[in-house]
Amino acid sequence: MKHLFAAALMAASLMTASLMTALPALAQDKLSVMLDWFVNPDHAPLVVAQEKGFFKDAGLDVTLTAPADPNDPPKLVAAGKTDLAVSYQPQLILHVAEGLPLVRVGTLVSTPLNSVVVLRDGPVKTLKDLKGRKIGFSIAGFEDALLGAMLEKHGLSLKDVELVNVNFSLSPSLLSGQVDAVVGAFRNFELNQMEIEKHPGRAFYPEEEGVPPYDELILVAQKGKTDDPRFKRFLAAVERATLYILNHPEEAQAAFVKDRPELNDELNRRAWADTLPRFAHSPAALDAERYTRFAEFLKARGLIKTVAPVDQYAVVVK
Repeated sequence: MKHLFAAALMAASLMTASLMTALPALAQDKLSVMLDWFVNPDHAPLVVAQEKGFFKDAGLDVTLTAPADPNDPPKLVAAGKTDLAVSYQPQLILHVAEGLPLVRVGTLVSTPLNSVVVLRDGPVKTLKDLKGRKIGFSIAGFEDALLGAMLEKHGLSLKDVELVNVNFSLSPSLLSGQVDAVVGAFRNFELNQMEIEKHPGRAFYPEEEGVPPYDELILVAQKGKTDDPRFKRFLAAVERATLYILNHPEEAQAAFVKDRPELNDELNRRAWADTLPRFAHSPAALDAERYTRFAEFLKARGLIKTVAPVDQYAVVVK
């Protein structure tokens, strides 16, 4: 009798296992995210969340895509072509002033990365030494406004320097002697690149030279869609990944380069280490006063006409 019961029990177990195998996996909600640039250590929380299965655990099937044109991501979000995009706090405020329906829903990098860079062994020791010199830039508008504020602290103005559009060739234009300084250089990349090439640089930091601190990398969504339930789960997974990176930097870096061997080089390893302390520990959190302060700075520099209420362009996802 016991043998018959055991046989029946085994048959039932096999049938249950077979049925479970035949059942489809629970469907995951698709979510598209457009990066601001090609994949690099600035995007580590997103990539690690994907590689470690944190998005999957949150019931999300996330697609990370690099843009063909770095100007496109916010526009694609505004047009409803992608769910989220990586952007920048200064650009968000400018885009909203232009009428784009965008809202910040999260933060990736919570400190400025932008800086003014010169050669360490060159003639520029202080910002005051930039008088009469050439300064390269990539993006007109915000970068020259930022530079103008930094110069004013040292008794100079944009009229005292010559601005040269070097597109995105920042460190090469500096190393070649085309310009004496560059603005818009990310301190976690350009400084490391110059060090590797045996031409070390010196950085001047906007937040130490009269520019209010701001979030360098943020996540934006289309206005009117911030109640999308996927966003809260997405940000929770990004927070989980950020903490994993802080607690297990070597394992996280291994996951980051697993399918991207081109990122496992000296420059990206150095950038990884320099970027780690700058990730937002709570990606969903919002400092509204900080956003207002920076918007007031942009107004004072003539880049926007009015300072809009923060809740019109930056929210905490519920």
